[in-house]
Amino acid sequence: MNTFGKNLTLTTFGESHGPAMGGVIDGFPPGFKIDFDRLREDVAKRRPGSSVLVTARNESDSPEFLSGISPEGITLGTPIGFIVRNADHRSADYDDMGRVFRPNHADYTYIRRYGIRDHRGGGRSSARETVNWVVAGSLAIQWLESKGITIETVLSQVGSVTAGDIFDGLMTDPSKPFSLKIDPQLSEAMEELVKETKKAGDSIGGRVSCLITGIPAGIGSPVADKLHARLAAAMMSINAAKGFEYGLGFRAASSLGSETADHFLPIDASADALTTSTNYSGGIQGGISNGMPVYFSVAFKPTPTIMKPQETVDTEGKATILKPAGRHDPCVAVRAVHVVKAMAALVVADAML
Repeated sequence: MNTFGKNLTLTTFGESHGPAMGGVIDGFPPGFKIDFDRLREDVAKRRPGSSVLVTARNESDSPEFLSGISPEGITLGTPIGFIVRNADHRSADYDDMGRVFRPNHADYTYIRRYGIRDHRGGGRSSARETVNWVVAGSLAIQWLESKGITIETVLSQVGSVTAGDIFDGLMTDPSKPFSLKIDPQLSEAMEELVKETKKAGDSIGGRVSCLITGIPAGIGSPVADKLHARLAAAMMSINAAKGFEYGLGFRAASSLGSETADHFLPIDASADALTTSTNYSGGIQGGISNGMPVYFSVAFKPTPTIMKPQETVDTEGKATILKPAGRHDPCVAVRAVHVVKAMAALVVADAML
């Protein structure tokens, strides 16, 4: 399927080397004033060709809105249609790839599922698709901020260079002010590692961390539609995502219940919500928000296409060598920072509505 969401939906279309990407957003609240300058800034952060750390494909990524927004920039409550034109695609770079199956790509699985595939940049399986998500996510971010909900994302790991357990402070003492910031020297070390990897013709994995504050208690549903399950599904839909953990995450497997219970704190009669002394739960209990900050991390694999020859097979199953071609991100996680934020916003806005 090509549709995300239930109350706020995003249906997308387009191939990596087609004339345009695009989408239709349905269920967006009417009467909301869109800040288009802010939207363009958000989309530009994900844009390819924006730095030496990402693919050299150079797209302007300027969304064109076709419906659902008045000339004054006010949402009408009707479907919001938009397109983002593709300009800098070089399909000839992929001519040989139409005859081979690339390792760790969706080439073989698309053939088995559909009997056909668009080998030019991967077609629908390309991360080019995520520009649609960032356009829609930017609108959701603006609407959530009007409700007092903010979302922060950061690149918290590249290869062996890591910020460690970035949420430890928030987990053990949520009463202290907390902002998702990375030491500048650590960020510089991550950048240098990406540059070194790119120079070597290779790729490297990374991790993106996300913090959502201001979500009121009671958002989400139990059993089949848990808030953390919806976040996990959205994050694992992102190209190259290989792992998701929220709250205590995988450390829960080696923890004691006596050490990780989030005890409720007493309040006076004037307060309308409870807080907890710790936040090991990651702001979600029973699939529903409890009013504490929600936080999670997403692990991304190394970009499967590298600038080195790779052993594979052709479409007839015969051994061959895949020659390097095309333009690719040396570290998917760099641009995924903005995709994670957009998808988190779409999930939370959908749950709020």
